[in-house]
Amino acid sequence: MADLSGAVIRPYFRRAMKVDNKAAKGKFDPVTAADRAAERVIAKAIKAEWPDHGIEGEEYGLKPGTSPYRWIVDPIDGTRAFILGFPLWGTLLGLVHDEQPLIGIMDQPYTRERFWNGPTAAMMRLADGSERRIKTRACASLAEAMFITTHPDMFKAGDETRGYEAIRAATKYTRFGGDCYAYCMVAAGQADLVVEAGLKPYDIAALIPIIEKAGGRCTSWTGGSAARGGRVIAAGDPRVHEAALKILSRFA
Repeated sequence: MADLSGAVIRPYFRRAMKVDNKAAKGKFDPVTAADRAAERVIAKAIKAEWPDHGIEGEEYGLKPGTSPYRWIVDPIDGTRAFILGFPLWGTLLGLVHDEQPLIGIMDQPYTRERFWNGPTAAMMRLADGSERRIKTRACASLAEAMFITTHPDMFKAGDETRGYEAIRAATKYTRFGGDCYAYCMVAAGQADLVVEAGLKPYDIAALIPIIEKAGGRCTSWTGGSAARGGRVIAAGDPRVHEAALKILSRFA
């Protein structure tokens, strides 16, 4: 499915294309023909292989199945980066069983990088085609942590903004941008913490098992499941997760 969707997406990248806006009230939520075509080819492949599985996609919504298995799909996570020609986007394919994330894939078809998990490990395919196991890195405290979030505007004014500001003040360095790529950098041991809000299931479900099988933790701001999105903490070191959770639970 990642191969099929990548073949559909690549011809659109860094080319002139029509961009539609799904949002209302002056907001901007872009979607392109690449998003829609990729989700269609993924859904077709799922139904051909597992006709009883459900599908929940960003562009075409929920198509229930008769099985407890459901695929949660974001054909292009980071469409804003995509339309600007930045390669910090990816296709997310997540499989859940009774709402429990089992398998995640983040595929970057332009750079040819791919991140995924198996039962006991997380893996990465590099641009040269080689593969290696990935692990989160040790980080003893928030004061040493490299923190990534996609954009400050994703936090609503009030408690969410105060929570974000508290984490930013407590960490060593903050980097904006990345969408799904940021979570994979935590899994690969390049960064320590992602904190975000306002996520949808298709933004995060595929990334949770990748981070967890790499040795990290991914929860809501209250320590519960992040599989349905909302306010999310992803950390490579359990100590950083615990410290971030202690702060953010006050604002949850």
